[in-house]
Amino acid sequence: MKNAYKEVEEKMEKTIHFLKEDLSGIRAGRANPAILEKVHVDYYGVSTPISQIGNIAVPEARTLIIQPWDVSMIKEVEKALLASDIGITPNNDGKVIRLNFPPLTEERRKELTKVVHKKGEDNKVAIRSIRRDALELFKAQKKKSEITEDDLKDIEKDIQELTDKYVKKIDQISSTKEKEILEV
Repeated sequence: MKNAYKEVEEKMEKTIHFLKEDLSGIRAGRANPAILEKVHVDYYGVSTPISQIGNIAVPEARTLIIQPWDVSMIKEVEKALLASDIGITPNNDGKVIRLNFPPLTEERRKELTKVVHKKGEDNKVAIRSIRRDALELFKAQKKKSEITEDDLKDIEKDIQELTDKYVKKIDQISSTKEKEILEV
């Protein structure tokens, strides 16, 4: 039974991790290297993350600099950035690529907060789905007389507490990201 709890909690923890990763890709008007995590470059025929091709620096709040270790890769990195969905045009000076992040408009900030809210809600649904699956598993065990009615009630209570804890975490993560986006 303890293993089942641990499995449920691990699934919920993975959901939280996925949400954090997902939200790190939303740009909040300031430079954040996490935005580049999903961008891959064709490095001599192998799809490679940008972070493994060179240094990524944040010299100013709204500027990211990518300095490939192999200068001949500049064109490939630039092509990958243009093909990605980050929405910023790279500036290439032959040695480094600069990404200048424009300040977000008020309208765009509101759109992004809606996106963050939706992602939060989607992850809450995932948490509740994990709860439902776990409860179905325990109800099946009760039906087979593997656990008692009292055990089932205790399990339902514990899983609900776990669900509430993770839903609250999602709310905190979402609201922190929304504040970050609305910050001027």
